[in-house]
Amino acid sequence: MKKAVIEKVTVNIGVGEGGEKLEKAGALLRKLTGGIPVKTKTMKRIPAFGIRPNMFVGTLVTLRGEVAEEFLKKALAAKGNKIKIKSIDNLGNFSFGIREYIDIPKVNYDPDIGVFGMDVCVTMGRPGYRVKRRRLKRGRIGASHLLTRDDSIAYLKEKFGTEVLQ
Repeated sequence: MKKAVIEKVTVNIGVGEGGEKLEKAGALLRKLTGGIPVKTKTMKRIPAFGIRPNMFVGTLVTLRGEVAEEFLKKALAAKGNKIKIKSIDNLGNFSFGIREYIDIPKVNYDPDIGVFGMDVCVTMGRPGYRVKRRRLKRGRIGASHLLTRDDSIAYLKEKFGTEVLQ
């Protein structure tokens, strides 16, 4: 029950506008992950950027299980298997960005799509974490069972051979 697991990997591309550019970003995510992308909406009005509520500005895919692990291996390879310690929060979750999708190994540039960067967010957990999210008889997780930053770092080193930089 104490082993760390990857609950999900969320891959997000923020485009900033709708239309053709957003469709290309969705096509890229479909090509890279094999998942079905979902469009994300804005919640606030920001006149300086020309953003209003309910405007589609990004797309994301959530990956779970073996598909998530395979994509995470490729994404970490794009970063040189190095991640900064400040990218890992106190609950063991971590995030990092990839400047251009062509940094991912064995992915070639597609002129129809263009160049996009992406954010990769990894949610870590342990068996038994469902207790805090389930609908019926929701409960708390004890402090000794919570995943820590050090547990997540040990998992990254063991599973992916990732170096954590200070």
